[in-house]
Amino acid sequence: MVVVAFAVWGLPALSARLAPTFTPTAKTTRTPKLPLTLVTSLTPTIQFTPTVTLWTRPADGMAMVYVPAGIFIMGTNSANSGGQLVHNVFLDAYWIDKTDVTNAMYSLCVKAGACQAPSQSNSSTRNSYYGNSQYDNYPVIWVNWNDASAYCQWAGTRLLTEAQWEKAMRGTDGRPYPWGNNNPNKSLLNYDQNIGDTTAVDGYPSGASPYGALDMAGNVWDWVNDWYGSNYFAASPSANPQSPSGGTFRVLRGGAWNNNAITFINSSLRDWQTSGYASNSLGFCCARSAP
Repeated sequence: MVVVAFAVWGLPALSARLAPTFTPTAKTTRTPKLPLTLVTSLTPTIQFTPTVTLWTRPADGMAMVYVPAGIFIMGTNSANSGGQLVHNVFLDAYWIDKTDVTNAMYSLCVKAGACQAPSQSNSSTRNSYYGNSQYDNYPVIWVNWNDASAYCQWAGTRLLTEAQWEKAMRGTDGRPYPWGNNNPNKSLLNYDQNIGDTTAVDGYPSGASPYGALDMAGNVWDWVNDWYGSNYFAASPSANPQSPSGGTFRVLRGGAWNNNAITFINSSLRDWQTSGYASNSLGFCCARSAP
C-alpha cells in the first residue's frame, strides 16, 4: 500500500432514484472488443482532440460530457502508481459530469430527502461554505463514499469506475495531465500553490480534459466506485473493468487544492480511504452509460 499520498494530502491518517429522460446528442460506432496488447512503455503524442458533446441532466442541471467507446492507455510504471502498471483498456461509451457536483446541486438531493447533508458546513478557510450562496458553484465537500453514491443514484446516475474516471481525465494517448504533457501551473488547476482552499468548479477552463471535463486534476479528490485492490489491474479484464469484488477501502482520484501537483496530481495516481471517510478536500462526480 502506498502511504506517501496521505502525508502530502494534509488529511487525517488513513482512516426515490430519479430517471431522467435521456436523449443523447451524439451517436458512436462501437469499437469491437478485440484482443488488447499490453503496453510496456509509454511516450505520449498529444494529438487527441475529440469534439465535446454535452447533455444536461434534469435532476440537478449538471452538464455531462460524452466519452466515446474505444481503447485507451491506463496506468503508469511509476513506483508511486498505487499498483497500476501501464496497460490497454477498452471501455464502452459513457457520459461523465462536466464538473464535480456542487454545493447547490447537492442541496437539491438533501431537500428531496435522498441525501444526508455534508458532515460539516465549513471549508479550509471559510466558516460558512455549504449552504452559503456565495459558494453554490463550488464543489461539495465533507461527503463520504456512501453520500456520493446516494447522490448519483438520486440523479439517475452512478459513481464512475476507476477506468472510466481515468479515461475521462487523460483521453486515449496516455497523457499525464488532462491538458497534455506540460507541467501544472496556476492557470491550469487548483493545487497547493494557489489559494489554500476550494475554487469554483468552472474556474480552470484551460485545464479541461480532452472531453471537456473540468477539475479532473486538483481542487478536490473524487470518490470513484471501485474498491481498492493493489494488484487488481495486473489481472483485471481488458474490457470494462469494474472493481475488485470487495475490500476495506474505496479509491480516490485526481488530487486536491492541498496537494503538490507535479508529484501527486496526475492521471494515473491512486489513493484510497474507508467508505465513511469525509474531508474538506474530497468530493465526487457521476456517470451514466451511453445507449
